[in-house]
Amino acid sequence: MDIGLQIPDFTWPNGPSALGPELAAVARTADQAGFQYLAVMDHFFQIGAVGPVENDMLEAYTTLGFLAAHSERAKLLTVITGVHYREPALLAKAVTTLDVLSGGRAILGLGAGWNEEESRGLGFPFPPLAERFERLEETVRYVLQMWSDDEGAFEGKHYQATRLLNSPQALSKPHPPLMIGGGGEKKTLRLVAKYADACNLFNTPDLEHKLDVLKRHCETEGRDYDTITKTVYQPLDTGEKGEKTQELIDELGRLHGLGIQVALGYVPDVQKLDGLERIGADVIPVAAAF
Repeated sequence: MDIGLQIPDFTWPNGPSALGPELAAVARTADQAGFQYLAVMDHFFQIGAVGPVENDMLEAYTTLGFLAAHSERAKLLTVITGVHYREPALLAKAVTTLDVLSGGRAILGLGAGWNEEESRGLGFPFPPLAERFERLEETVRYVLQMWSDDEGAFEGKHYQATRLLNSPQALSKPHPPLMIGGGGEKKTLRLVAKYADACNLFNTPDLEHKLDVLKRHCETEGRDYDTITKTVYQPLDTGEKGEKTQELIDELGRLHGLGIQVALGYVPDVQKLDGLERIGADVIPVAAAF
């Protein structure tokens, strides 16, 4: 099992003026400790599950570029980009740029989006859910065409373009992996089966059921279920002095038994670095041996 660090919070004790060097240290430490992924949320306001809406939040793709410059091995992604935040051409170009400048380490994490408060607050369009799913599938097709040899026109219900030129192309072959996030059983997991290289689910009591639903969609789509990387959002908390390390290892082992291949999550007080180092020393080697 691989372990990935997701950084959801940038309200750190030393404030914005120290955020650059402290975030660089987090990226270097996580990369050297063996974390296989570095991820951020794609939000503009802080979400309620993490903290007050006014807390500090960095733009996702600028931050991923910064993380790329301070790491060497870890894959880079958002968990997860809302489809309505960026036009598909801009999104494809941003992820391509990240992939080229990081040496082929970009992943596109994409979903239907949900945060109406920040969308209305900043003036992003926030279509009804059914339309956001239409846009999600169109965006996936658009981006995959931009990452192909076909630079022809694109004609969809919501997006039209005359020439999908993308130069330079991504270094990742055949293209940067596509992760579709969310556990919706009728639409999201069907899109995973049809298009995605990876899914991202929450570690909830119905996780095994969600995986079974994905299997059924794969059968319908004629897709090999085993070709999809199964990732789950799992907090990575070893405790202040490592007292929760075995508890975390046991949970990762349980997830591995369900077929989960990657655990992505936050580390409490990540800027202190000791939690990252402890996971690198005591958790990642064990997880890798599952």
